[in-house]
Amino acid sequence: MKTRMNLGVVAPDAYKAMFGLEKYINGSELTQTHKHLIKIRASQINGCAFCINMHTEEARKDGETEKRIYALNAWWDTNYFTPEERALLALTEEVTKITGRVSDTTYEDAVNLLGEKYIAVAIIAIVAINGWNRMSVSTHLMPE
Repeated sequence: MKTRMNLGVVAPDAYKAMFGLEKYINGSELTQTHKHLIKIRASQINGCAFCINMHTEEARKDGETEKRIYALNAWWDTNYFTPEERALLALTEEVTKITGRVSDTTYEDAVNLLGEKYIAVAIIAIVAINGWNRMSVSTHLMPE
């Protein structure tokens, strides 16, 4: 496969806007661990090799374990993740697979564990990584 186009070159203002969203997320109260889990899991669901590669490398640099990274695609079948992480992973899956909608149970569990403001930022982070995934997949962006 060959990269189709570089969106940063073809549509630089749109690309800058996406980086503005990333800047907001990076300055938010979301923990690094939560950001990594959201980005990796959404990228797995979307089949974005570029983003999976980038975000697993970043997570490892920040201390994430191989065991947890490998188990992310079956997180519900392990005891490796905290209740808060499990709530975020469930939310990430339902927002990413939005045709099934976000269930009241998933939403309420997440808000009860982490608070409404935290979940608001988490939803923005989930939406952002889904945008990046879709840009990368549609342009065949290749991992390095």
